[in-house]
Amino acid sequence: MSALHAQLHALAAHVRDPAAHPGPAGIPERRLQVYRELVRNNLDALLGSTFPVLRDTLGQAGWNALRDRFLAVHRSQTPLFPRLGLEFVAFLAHVEDPARPWLAELADYEWAELGLQLAEAAAPPHDCAADLLEGIPRLSPLAWPRAYRWPVHRIGPGFQPAVPPAQPTLLLLRRDAGGRVHFSQLSPLLYRLLELADGNTARSGRTLLRQLAEEAGQHDSAAFLCEALPMLARLREEGVLAWRAAAG
Repeated sequence: MSALHAQLHALAAHVRDPAAHPGPAGIPERRLQVYRELVRNNLDALLGSTFPVLRDTLGQAGWNALRDRFLAVHRSQTPLFPRLGLEFVAFLAHVEDPARPWLAELADYEWAELGLQLAEAAAPPHDCAADLLEGIPRLSPLAWPRAYRWPVHRIGPGFQPAVPPAQPTLLLLRRDAGGRVHFSQLSPLLYRLLELADGNTARSGRTLLRQLAEEAGQHDSAAFLCEALPMLARLREEGVLAWRAAAG
């Protein structure tokens, strides 16, 4: 049994990184090639469907090199195939590529769509009668604000920036009741509001907006609240924020 284990470990090491690990003795090269191709083809199918923009942007040779590096050095922490994309994102977080400094952020952006589709969280309880200003708003677990240094929603084969823009790219992914994922770009103020509402359990909509106005240097908080009401209504309608009535 120990000999079998040793052979299996040697085979796995060879399939992962054939340049560094020779195949186990007794297995013909043509069979080893079949194993190598099967693993890489399966990995291509799993990752390529999750990261199509990244794959097209790198080109076939660049994609193959990145895939092979991932296979050689990364040790996944999940046995679930649908979660392999998240492992790829974790791997890319430690990859330095001066020619493509946006690599990890683009992968995170592409993964987020599948990640939100796979999310097991349910839409939170929602009190439609709760007052937008007096009620307690909370960010839905099916709404994911994202902040990136790079304009990841624009990167592709025809646009590969070398320098990040002065302002971050602020995006929102939300899953609707039908399971579809929607993307939208956020203003800094709206992104900050969603930050304040994330995990909020006690502060009213009015309190959050007043803090937002203060941070933004808006001295006429009454006018700011009045202008913000349509935005709050839209966020509630889209399920981004869920309200509950204030106690008492």
